Amino acid sequence: MAEIISANDLRARKDEFVIIDVREPDELASGKIEGSTHMPLGLVIRKAKKGGIEDLKGKNICTYCGSGYRGNIAADELKKAGFNAITLDGGFPSWNQK
Repeated sequence: MAEIISANDLRARKDEFVIIDVREPDELASGKIEGSTHMPLGLVIRKAKKGGIEDLKGKNICTYCGSGYRGNIAADELKKAGFNAITLDGGFPSWNQK
């Protein structure tokens, strides 16, 4: 399991992270975290394995999805590929709870 960060902690430290939304395009209608980059889970995994996001190495990455499951997978795969990655605990719904 990937390390997690709470929505409150991410809000407080948002400028320290590259935030990647790993949801599918049809899920974006419910909104997104401002400033996040959309990159579906499969694309994150392919780019991490094939060197398509090497510019993110050395940066702190936070992934998120609709529930936390895919965000966790993305963060795990990024960690395996040598990235500094964590995931948003509870996914996007936790971001909307204030």
